[in-house]
Amino acid sequence: MYKTPATSGGSNGGGIAVTTTTTSVQSPHTSDIGDRSHHRSAASRASQFHPARPAIIDLFNLYLGINSRNKSDDSIREPPNKTQKRITALNIDIPPRDAQFLPDFEQLQSQYPDHEQLYTVVESVLVSLVIQCSNHGPRSKFILFAIRSLYSIGYIYWDSFLPYLLSSVTSAETSVNIFSTTSPQSDVSATSAAGPNLSNIPSPNLESSMVSANAQSCMAISSLRKLLCEIFISVLESNQKPSTYADIFNKTLSWLINWDLCQNGSDEVDGVKPYKRDKALFEWLRKCLRVVRMLVEDNKCRVPFYELLRSGLHFSENLPDDVALFTLVFEVHRRRDMMAVHMQMLDQHLHCPTFGNQRLLNQAAVNTLSESNTTLRHSPITYPSVLGEPLHGEDILLTIQRGSLDWKRANRCIRHAIRNTPSPDWWRRVLMVAPCHRLNSQGSTPGAVFSSDMICEATIDRILELLKITNSGVNCWQDWLIFSDLFFFLMKSGCMDFVDFVDKLVLRLAEKDHQVLRTNHVTWLFAQIIRVELVMSALNTDSRKVETLRKLLSFHKEASSPDSDNPQSILLDFVCNCQTLRIWSLTSSVREYLNMEQLLKAKKIDEWWRQVSKGKYMMDYVNLDDNSIGMFWVVSYTMAQPACEMVMTWLTCDGYTELPEPNQQANGTITVRREVNPVSLSLMSGFSIHLCMKLAFQMEDNMFSGVHAPNIAMVETYTRLFLIQPHSLFHPLLSHLHQKNPEIFNKPGAIILVLEILNYRLFSLYRYQGKNKSLMYDVTKILSTLKGKRGEHRVCRLAENLCMNLIMSLREFFFVKKDGKGPTEFTETLNRVTVMTLAIIIKTRGISDAGHLLYLQTMLEQILANSTHTWSHKTLFYFPSVLRDALIGRTDKRPLAIQAWKQAEATVIHQCKQLLSPPDDPTYVMTYISHSFPQHRLYLCAGAWVLMRGHPEDINTGNLGRVLREFSPEEVTSNIYTMVDIILHNIQLELQQHAHSMQDVISNTCDNLAKFIWIHELLPPDILLLALTDRDDDPHALRIVVNLLERKELQQRINCYIADRGNPDHWLQNGVFKRVDLQKALGNHLSWNQKYPTYFDDIAARLFPVIPLILYRLIENDATEAADRILQLYSSFLHYYPLNFTFVRDILAYFYGHLPAKLIFRILNVLNIKKVPFSNLFQERINSSEATCPPLEYFASLLLKIVNNVIPPLHISKDEGQNCNYNPTTNQSGSANNAFEPQKAFYQIQDPGTYTQLVLETAVIEILSLPVTATQIISAFVQIIVKIVKVQPNPIQSNNGFGMSPSSLDSFSDSNDASRDCGSKSNPLTIGVDFSNSVSMIQACGLLLAQLPVEFHVKLYEEASRVIKDNESHSVVAYALLDPTWAAQDNTSTALGNVVALIHAFFWNLPQQWLDNTHLLINQLRPVSSVSMLRIAFRIIGPLLPRLANAHSLFIKTLELLLSTMVDVFGKNTKPLIPIEASDITDLIDFLHHVVHYEGQGGPVQPNSKPRPDVLALCGRAIENMRPDVQHLLFHLKPDISSIYAATKNSQNPS
Repeated sequence: MYKTPATSGGSNGGGIAVTTTTTSVQSPHTSDIGDRSHHRSAASRASQFHPARPAIIDLFNLYLGINSRNKSDDSIREPPNKTQKRITALNIDIPPRDAQFLPDFEQLQSQYPDHEQLYTVVESVLVSLVIQCSNHGPRSKFILFAIRSLYSIGYIYWDSFLPYLLSSVTSAETSVNIFSTTSPQSDVSATSAAGPNLSNIPSPNLESSMVSANAQSCMAISSLRKLLCEIFISVLESNQKPSTYADIFNKTLSWLINWDLCQNGSDEVDGVKPYKRDKALFEWLRKCLRVVRMLVEDNKCRVPFYELLRSGLHFSENLPDDVALFTLVFEVHRRRDMMAVHMQMLDQHLHCPTFGNQRLLNQAAVNTLSESNTTLRHSPITYPSVLGEPLHGEDILLTIQRGSLDWKRANRCIRHAIRNTPSPDWWRRVLMVAPCHRLNSQGSTPGAVFSSDMICEATIDRILELLKITNSGVNCWQDWLIFSDLFFFLMKSGCMDFVDFVDKLVLRLAEKDHQVLRTNHVTWLFAQIIRVELVMSALNTDSRKVETLRKLLSFHKEASSPDSDNPQSILLDFVCNCQTLRIWSLTSSVREYLNMEQLLKAKKIDEWWRQVSKGKYMMDYVNLDDNSIGMFWVVSYTMAQPACEMVMTWLTCDGYTELPEPNQQANGTITVRREVNPVSLSLMSGFSIHLCMKLAFQMEDNMFSGVHAPNIAMVETYTRLFLIQPHSLFHPLLSHLHQKNPEIFNKPGAIILVLEILNYRLFSLYRYQGKNKSLMYDVTKILSTLKGKRGEHRVCRLAENLCMNLIMSLREFFFVKKDGKGPTEFTETLNRVTVMTLAIIIKTRGISDAGHLLYLQTMLEQILANSTHTWSHKTLFYFPSVLRDALIGRTDKRPLAIQAWKQAEATVIHQCKQLLSPPDDPTYVMTYISHSFPQHRLYLCAGAWVLMRGHPEDINTGNLGRVLREFSPEEVTSNIYTMVDIILHNIQLELQQHAHSMQDVISNTCDNLAKFIWIHELLPPDILLLALTDRDDDPHALRIVVNLLERKELQQRINCYIADRGNPDHWLQNGVFKRVDLQKALGNHLSWNQKYPTYFDDIAARLFPVIPLILYRLIENDATEAADRILQLYSSFLHYYPLNFTFVRDILAYFYGHLPAKLIFRILNVLNIKKVPFSNLFQERINSSEATCPPLEYFASLLLKIVNNVIPPLHISKDEGQNCNYNPTTNQSGSANNAFEPQKAFYQIQDPGTYTQLVLETAVIEILSLPVTATQIISAFVQIIVKIVKVQPNPIQSNNGFGMSPSSLDSFSDSNDASRDCGSKSNPLTIGVDFSNSVSMIQACGLLLAQLPVEFHVKLYEEASRVIKDNESHSVVAYALLDPTWAAQDNTSTALGNVVALIHAFFWNLPQQWLDNTHLLINQLRPVSSVSMLRIAFRIIGPLLPRLANAHSLFIKTLELLLSTMVDVFGKNTKPLIPIEASDITDLIDFLHHVVHYEGQGGPVQPNSKPRPDVLALCGRAIENMRPDVQHLLFHLKPDISSIYAATKNSQNPS
């Protein structure tokens, strides 16, 4: 039993004297309560010494029956026996009746005028007595009576008293918890203002004190909680502040969640039997449950029921067997599950990454301007928890169990990735480091979602899959090569434990038919990685190394290939010997297990190599036979260094020669390696990865040594190494070379060679790796230092051209500065290209993160800080609205520029006459540069232009060229842009003031410009063409551009370029490369003081990024005929453009609906049609003039192609490959597919980068090229999705491979006239596919439509709303909105369910910016008149809200839309046909509470999450228009003080 507080002196034993006189009570004013609560701590300390305190204590002691005179004796007396207790009980004074308490208290109060201080003392004493007397039944009843009585006369205010009480109780409970884990204390302390310590319990037996104290503490806690619950019930009998309700709720819930904190003993201790403790436990549990029920009951709704859903109560373990508690927890689970339905999309478990969609999830927690966070992108696969919270990183490992649905989903994704080799950047973001490789100091990996076990399982599955294909007799060597590159990367990254992987592989092979391992492909894989540092460490230091080595030896198989001369067969035949030699050298502990015959056979390798290296017959690497190729591959595994030296010998065997001096300005000569044949790709493909690494490093040393310039063959071979091993060999070249040797770029030509390699060979690889933005930043740094340096034209223009290509290769929003601060370091040309690229990205691909839109205006200011350029109205017309609105207000400053020219014209002409007079005086060049003003130098080209009109032969072009070459690149650029403005101005003057025809004026202008750029080569043509193109608002600019592009001078250069380069696929060229003369390749302006040779650079190649921009401008200005002519002239040339596929896709999307069919055909010819997987029907249609919609089978075949090649398969069989490219017998559609198609290597699909993306974007190109409207196309796709049904066991295969069910003969819906245009002449059919393909086709359709322009989205919303309205039925809505995956298995698919699943798959793949149009779908369904339609609206839009947590404005817009639909159904003035109760939509009520908390937190809801004020204001405005019963359930989402969310600073929930 608790000890009573010690009383102070000044009282007689019986307490204070009382009279029957009643006086009025002076209670403290309500307004003072808030101030008092803030200063309670100081007031409590003061109350300890208040003179009224002893009297108040004595008064309560009197009514509690406590004799203060005997208390001190009782505290030291031995515990009495039962007889003593009876005797003592007879001598106790009987306390007064409870009814007398109030008069006595009022009498006492009248004696002290300071009522506020008295209140503080009473409050302190009451709190202490609640804690002290809670374990004594009669006394606790009196305390409860006293509290109620004091409240009834207005002396106690719950809003101030209750927080103090709860704080004291919390302190007391905490002390008990501490005491229960330490030795008990026997002394009893005096009562304090903060309340007594519950641990002050006497312990007569020191040996059992711990157990006894724990048991008594638990009894005390139970009694205290019971009394507190009685007080809570009293509080809830009247209206209180929301913060009071929140305090009660949180405290009560914390007790329920932590109910078993002290319930550890079961034996009788000190007379406290277990059943007594259980009785006390259940008593306060039931009281707690009653309090919770009173708080959340619907008729009062003091606290939203949602607070229970996020409380964690339902996750508590070892809940006591109590029916009431079980009922509450069951109700929480039920409502939580109902609410969770609205958070997750239909078929959520199917939403896996496709590696063809560059969608990025939001970066709400990432500072977009931080340099260190620029690579912190969320992983492309995210597992939402039951309430939609995204789980990232190691959270996944804690939630996913092997064999679960999420485990299978993850493995589907990994297997799909291994087959389709996404970029290493993707792998790095999603891989979890294996536990054995993780450092103790290493924290969690943000974004990683795949564990080591998942990766191991999927990798082993892929090995078994390839083994089965190999055993079937199919040559899949390229698939093995691609997989080995990825396998090396995975092992090197540390995501797999090598020893564990070997163990699991052995077990898997033992489970299967032992015949599956018939070849040495597995041994070859391990030979590739055996030199990886982590593998070497495991084989040297792991305790299981001997066992692991023995298991590696168990994979050896005797070669039995009938084609023994095949290089792969020779390699596989000897690879066991290679590995045996390697193991022999590693350790002596396993030598006894080695096969000596293999060691003897390995000698054949040495003998063959000795013959080759000693010259018995010299290897002609160009004409090697299969045996020699195979043996050289073998040598690369056993003797990598000699093999490396041999390859280097091949490339340098012809020695070197001196290049002739290209011009007089270039000082000295340069030596260059003589040209030889590059190493062929077929020969390099079998090199070990270890040899490839050695070659790359040795070639870098040779190429950048500065002694001799390398030949083209070495540079080409060097780049091929990275193309065939993109995962294992890639490293950022600039930073790698700088780290290798900081002085390397000071050597002659080093920076030129690096930039040429990056610009003409590897920038597609950088995009694949996700490093093109970082490369852009690095090159920009180089450019910023060069653009202002005099004479640095070659390197600066090459870096500028590389930046152009990099900018135009971007497919997602980017920052122009890595640190996000200050103006860009771009040139004027790059600034303009950047704006155009942003327009293309935003319009054709969208912005993935809505937060980037907030940064867009800042970025535009950075781009245009030093630019005066304005875009024409026709260009702005095609810009996306967000960009157009930001740019349309810019002032055109050309009139000011022309005015400045007129003022300086006389001076400039005078200087130009002196400089450009025919007598050649080179000395005057330096005089001009030294003495002319910068503002006058700006007009040099314009002045020369004025002087040469009509008499170009009178201009000294030599001096002009010298001056321009002495200018900085930035000055030349400014000259070009100024000259263009003046030329166009003068043309207008000539046409107005003289009677010249426009054709003559344009012709003369083009002749003079041709002399500038082609004959005298005074200016870079790419910059001049872009300058003219950007003045498209002038009616003559584009005519000049087209004329220049059609001139024979440029055509000759283009033809020479094509003839010199040969095959556009440079990696397939095995002949000697032709080196083009420096001056011929680059022209006088760029080569004037240069001597370092070119490799891939050419003035024609600089036009690759320029021609697409010119075509954009021509189409914007309706010059489609001119665009058609340009495409006809340059289609063959654009085959060499590394981004031609991206260009075709983007231009079709950018101008969708504005391109004539003829021009579309020309655009498609930019591609090599044979290399693009177009469907046969599409190729037939683009060559015909028929403008009808293709049959539905065509659209279905597009979806099936995406299902088979892009979407991860729904079901994975460990025995069979699921992708049609990998199974020689059956693909996902069930159709026969006997022709095996090898996996595409990266170098074959550099644009767009992966085969999945190629298939997906090819389908996009097909749809955008069709000569039908978006309405017809969308109607066809929706029809297919609506009518998907389960196929019967033996489907009939149609001629296009699409499964057709004989039992599925229902017609397609013909309610839409547009749909009839998309059928063939035969009757429409219902397309039947197996259930796995039906749901996959829904995913594929959503993915495909999300890639299309916004015009298609609007039509999709219209068509979807039509189908939903036609299929709305109250009886089937709930069932129809379940996952179509399960419906397809049961053959119960519905049109409504399939369409909603399609919308969700569409939403899942949309960038956030494009989600802004989703309101169109719901607006099409409004006004909503039924609960069933309301649920459909919530089911469609609900899952979007968590995704918009970081897009506040879009979230507000979407939430307002949902609230408006609720007002449609539950508005004040709405009269529904069927009575609707508010209780029927409790799941929607809970969902609204959850999403506003989710958005307020910016992510998963936390205990202290709180809605934003403006969100509450929005909800409040909508709630005011609803029915009173619905308002009642939602009133906590209002911004007024009646809401617990608006009234409390933090809604703290127990964790």
